Amino acid sequence: MSKRTTVLLLNLGTPKSPNVSDVRTYLFEFLNDPRVIDIPWLLRKILVNLIIVPFRAKGSSKIYKQVWTKEGSPLMIYAEKVQKLLQEELDDNYTVEMAMRYQQPSMKNVLTKIQKEMPAKLIILPMYPQYASSSTGSTFQKAMEIIKNWEVIPEVKFINQFFDHEGYLDTIVEKARLHDLEEFDHFMFSFHGLPIRQINKVHPDQNCKKCDCHKKFKPETDYYCYRSTCFETGRLLAERLNIPKEKYTVSFQSRLDKNWLEPFSDKIVEEKAKNGLKKILVFSPAFVADCLETTVEIGIEYREIFEENGGEELVLVESLNDHPKWIQTLKDLVLN
Repeated sequence: MSKRTTVLLLNLGTPKSPNVSDVRTYLFEFLNDPRVIDIPWLLRKILVNLIIVPFRAKGSSKIYKQVWTKEGSPLMIYAEKVQKLLQEELDDNYTVEMAMRYQQPSMKNVLTKIQKEMPAKLIILPMYPQYASSSTGSTFQKAMEIIKNWEVIPEVKFINQFFDHEGYLDTIVEKARLHDLEEFDHFMFSFHGLPIRQINKVHPDQNCKKCDCHKKFKPETDYYCYRSTCFETGRLLAERLNIPKEKYTVSFQSRLDKNWLEPFSDKIVEEKAKNGLKKILVFSPAFVADCLETTVEIGIEYREIFEENGGEELVLVESLNDHPKWIQTLKDLVLN
């Protein structure tokens, strides 16, 4: 048996191509995950397979074409770069693998490869800074479903979040410092939204809308509350960047209906423009690599909303991507 440690880096996934058929295949797998759309099985099948995917695939294909490059999907490109760079940073006792929760390279195929190599230890690291059942939880569940059938199960370590890790925060700060912060009227920390019902499951005894976790982070009760860790991430970044409380907003994007986490990022962008603000700097701390939600949703769609309502310039802070400090952060998460 090998005494090596294998590190498995995981991200959400991407269609094979921006073509409608490949986008449809990706959406089928993604949206049929019961942790993503957490409603009764039959209702989910009807909603996803007969309504959402058939009507959404063509439109999503057009959006993916906006973010696609000659080399392919930015999410995949950066995943491969990060895997290679982290491997170079770790010694010969470590093997770094990469997989996607949905589509290719699949978790099943990559974990089968790892099984054959029989490492003494397996570290599973999803690239989601803030824990959520629909992202990190789904990834861990899938990994456990596969690993439980192995004849030899090695020591397994799950790294469930890193929203407060110094390296993660410092890398975002370094990205922000590429801009002249004095030029901006307001700052937004825009996180991916979630249905409120999913947040309520973390605290079954209290309703998210009545909770004050957005005002003060309480580790003993809020550590796995996605809403709370997002607000805490915003606070920690604002402190490092010396942004006063009245000059920044924590918000949530990509909502499907009104029963998702608030405030809504697109509405904040519109409101700030109508109130006379001219320049906004937007962060996307829930994403470690630029993708459709950052490049298109924020960088293009939100900029258009801002300008249409009187704003002059909305600027997106680039994601961590393959920044050297981000690679060092991953190394620290693996080793410590």
